[in-house]
Amino acid sequence: MILAGCSGRDAANSSLSESRKPDAPPLRVGLWRATLTLPGGELPFGLEIERDGTRSRAYLINGSERTRIDEVNVDGGTLRMRMPGFENTLEAQIEDRTLTGEVVMVKLGGKQQRIPFSARFGESWRFVAPAPASADTAAAAPFDISGRWAVEFVDAGKPAPAVGEFQQDGGSVTGTFMTKSGDHRYLAGDLQGNELLLSKFDGGHAFLYRARISASGTIEGQYWSGLAHTETFTAQRNENANLGEAENATKMRDDAVVLDIRFPDLDGRMVSLRDPQFAGKVLVIALAGSWCPNCHDEAAFLAPFYVQNRARGVEVVSLMFEQFDDLPKAVAATRRFRSAYDIQYTTLIAGISDKQDAATRLPQLNGVFAFPTTIFIDRMGKVRRIHTGFSGPATGDHHRRLIEQFETLTEQLIAETPDPKTNRPAGT
Repeated sequence: MILAGCSGRDAANSSLSESRKPDAPPLRVGLWRATLTLPGGELPFGLEIERDGTRSRAYLINGSERTRIDEVNVDGGTLRMRMPGFENTLEAQIEDRTLTGEVVMVKLGGKQQRIPFSARFGESWRFVAPAPASADTAAAAPFDISGRWAVEFVDAGKPAPAVGEFQQDGGSVTGTFMTKSGDHRYLAGDLQGNELLLSKFDGGHAFLYRARISASGTIEGQYWSGLAHTETFTAQRNENANLGEAENATKMRDDAVVLDIRFPDLDGRMVSLRDPQFAGKVLVIALAGSWCPNCHDEAAFLAPFYVQNRARGVEVVSLMFEQFDDLPKAVAATRRFRSAYDIQYTTLIAGISDKQDAATRLPQLNGVFAFPTTIFIDRMGKVRRIHTGFSGPATGDHHRRLIEQFETLTEQLIAETPDPKTNRPAGT
């Protein structure tokens, strides 16, 4: 299920302008090597600036992903950006060939992480600067980590399984980690000697990984997310590594008959699955949040899926769990999320971005263990499947298989017609 827009998302309503003082340096067009400073060190990512007349746009570059930013403003010597579909912003002072400032990441409760940011024009390397042209670069990298790895992340003593898949070209490495709640999206970095360095900043998350490879081939390292979270991890090469099925980590409680929800829409009107607009429809219920990159991946798939299938009796409802316990702020964040993907399906404000809070608001479920979680309901109102997490396009074949499973299931539910005597699909 996912992300058709990772390689260049076009916001429905762009907001770009440039107003430069006569003595202020221009914002140079082209590639910049950008960095954020995390507790684990420097997190590099690519930044490209384009200009169309008096307007500028930007792209965040992580491996093969180019995340387009349309909300770019140059005022005097200050550059400001808002990340597409997120509340996160970047502000920096322009000084000829350098940018210096901060990225503001909005967290639960509206709290802010202010991460130091800098960039230098004309450079595009990740962690390892290119060797001088006169240097001998023919030597092969001592390790090749291409392939699949069984991974264990440890957070405050609690282990969690993951699967790593990587591609290597010389010393350059791309790939991702997959977990039961989703994937780490597009990672890029370098392998220098026995040191593995990976990073991503895609507007939603700032991830940094530093690891070493032992003589036996084991990877051991540490991972940082923003300024406040870190985990250790180990990895062993295993081409058969897998996470099992993501079905039914969340499921209906034994005593629950139907999923019965009632939340406000963006205009404050209360909406229930019992409303006439949903009667006899196949329903896809997505538990999401504008702060969640994997939810962005799912929305990029669901938005066109809904347009293609609503006339066939499909309704999509996204229950938004936002960072703010304040309805107007949550509505504003959701509107930006809708705009980023041209969402036309129903979005309801369901709560804050906390899994325990989400579980209390959906008491028919045994719990909420990840954002996104996707619930499939047939025309008779029965929950037929619940899928935890989302494998985005960074996972390659895993993403394609997930899309195929999603489409196969929804086609089955669309084709079913209820028997009026049993209110179950005919023949069952």
